[in-house]
Amino acid sequence: MSIESDLRKDGITVVAPLDTLNVNTIARDVAEKLCKAFPNQHFIFQNLFIALSRIPMYIADIPEGFAEATYFYKNSSMYFKQGLKLDEMEIFAVHEFIHYLQEIKDKKGRLLRLGLCDFDDIKACGMGLNEGAVQLMASKANNSEEEIVKYYGISLPTTSPSYYPVLCNLVKQMAYVAGEESLYDSTFYGSDKFKETFSNLCGLDNFLKIQSNLDKIMETEEKAIKLNNKLMSDNCEGMKAQKVAKKIEKCKDKIKNLFFETQNLIYSSYFNMQFSKISTTADIDEYRLKLYNYKNYMGISDNYSNFNEFYINKMMDLDNKYENIMNNTDLAVVSHSKIARFFRKIRSILSATVELKK
Repeated sequence: MSIESDLRKDGITVVAPLDTLNVNTIARDVAEKLCKAFPNQHFIFQNLFIALSRIPMYIADIPEGFAEATYFYKNSSMYFKQGLKLDEMEIFAVHEFIHYLQEIKDKKGRLLRLGLCDFDDIKACGMGLNEGAVQLMASKANNSEEEIVKYYGISLPTTSPSYYPVLCNLVKQMAYVAGEESLYDSTFYGSDKFKETFSNLCGLDNFLKIQSNLDKIMETEEKAIKLNNKLMSDNCEGMKAQKVAKKIEKCKDKIKNLFFETQNLIYSSYFNMQFSKISTTADIDEYRLKLYNYKNYMGISDNYSNFNEFYINKMMDLDNKYENIMNNTDLAVVSHSKIARFFRKIRSILSATVELKK
């Protein structure tokens, strides 16, 4: 199959090549952003600029709902949506240039790995994680400010409100647990550093489940986009339109459920595993602060109280742990301190509220 056929399969039609002046301008801008945003990667500006400026770039017709820029690994070329201004191309190019930097191919040009995503003969594994990480890093390079957005009934903080906001939020939660530098290293160079770090902190099975959920979220979002484009087409009316709209709603519900399932697994697996490692009062203080700050990364919705319940239970457990340490005992004693009684009362109120809502 030709490159043109592959592009048409994705709905991309080439209009014209981008002129050399604009190619160099975009390459220079992206190289400067990456060098500044990721100093620990030790990029050399001149080498990065030369590499990026040699990528063939084109103006193309790209379907609505898809990215304004696309890096096509089969011919190592970049395609920008027709109508974009130069400053818009510079912003969208960051994400796609990271894809260029992270790809690993065999001698025949077959893609083996793309950052956090592995390719085999059956399917790609980790694409959702990789796309979320790349967009998170692109937003960092573009100095995008964080804001609260609402998608699929979920209110969440993100620096990427228009592109992969759900994936970006969950990947940032993972990075809060495992560290941003390990995420950057694995995303740029395809190392297992992030996977190993996260797995050591949260368990390998939990990492694999989270990775799988992120893939499902990405696949379902792409399905929803295609259905929405179908709904907007001229020949989608009446009962046909109702059926398509119903399928879109099912996709949204699935994404929402996957989001909260994944979020719950990230924080519970991490904080449960780390709790067993507490041995000093300093460990308790560090644990308490990290658990408290986790709320700044989370997505929430109406009737979502999982984290509040988890937080209260962990505060009670920490109070017990503190007494055990101070008493120099390994016995699990029941604390009757004021703080423990306070959290028990709060938990009973929440439980009563949940019962009333049923």
